[in-house]
Amino acid sequence: MRIVIIGSGNLATQLSLALHDAGQDIVQVFSRTADHAKCLADKLGCAYTSDINAISPDADIYIISVKDDAIAEVAQAVGQSSPNALILHTAGSVAMSVLGSCASRYGVLYPMQTFSKTRRVDFREIPCFIEASDDKSLGELRFLAESISDHVVDCDSGKRKKMHLAAVLACNLTNHCYRLAERVLESEQIDFRLFLPLIAETANKVTMMSPKNAQTGPMVRYDQSVMQMQMSMLPDERTREIYRLMADSIHADAECTF
Repeated sequence: MRIVIIGSGNLATQLSLALHDAGQDIVQVFSRTADHAKCLADKLGCAYTSDINAISPDADIYIISVKDDAIAEVAQAVGQSSPNALILHTAGSVAMSVLGSCASRYGVLYPMQTFSKTRRVDFREIPCFIEASDDKSLGELRFLAESISDHVVDCDSGKRKKMHLAAVLACNLTNHCYRLAERVLESEQIDFRLFLPLIAETANKVTMMSPKNAQTGPMVRYDQSVMQMQMSMLPDERTREIYRLMADSIHADAECTF
């Protein structure tokens, strides 16, 4: 199958590299920024364009991996020039129906992972959630997804939105807490890398027990003297408010028996 990648960001980069490594035929990369399109296309050994009207019209599959609010616009342009192609988007929080008025065959390929352009990941371990407009398209999408992942799961738009929300909580918010910790350590010139074993064990514990049972620390006990002392050391009111809200949430969850 001939594939066009639309986008050149973190997910588009890692997904296209995984597809290329799996032997899929990527024929073009589109990005509004020509340098970004060229950089990715050079890695894939394919053509590129920054002109939306110059996207190749004869591909079998178009994978749209752009900002959520740009998906419909790009899909409309592709659908007009390639009405029989399978058009996919990769967003976790956008319903498949956004493509319904743009294409006759469409679907979603959502790899649930955090991606960076420069950090390769093992796609075979990444769960990929798929949804399509019809059985034929779903079969083609499943074949494509299974070429890169050992964990391909059917998932409708409603469930996928909830999964994306959970992913934001588990990944993005957690990573921001790492950043807040890093800021505290920077004030004392303490190397954040000393905390990597703690972070690794925190993640490893939830492979053996529920997050509820894995929680420890002063917030579970609601040790107010410790919490007040720690809040006094935080650098600004916004961070203190985050601490207070998290403390209340952790304690309430620890007290919950149902």
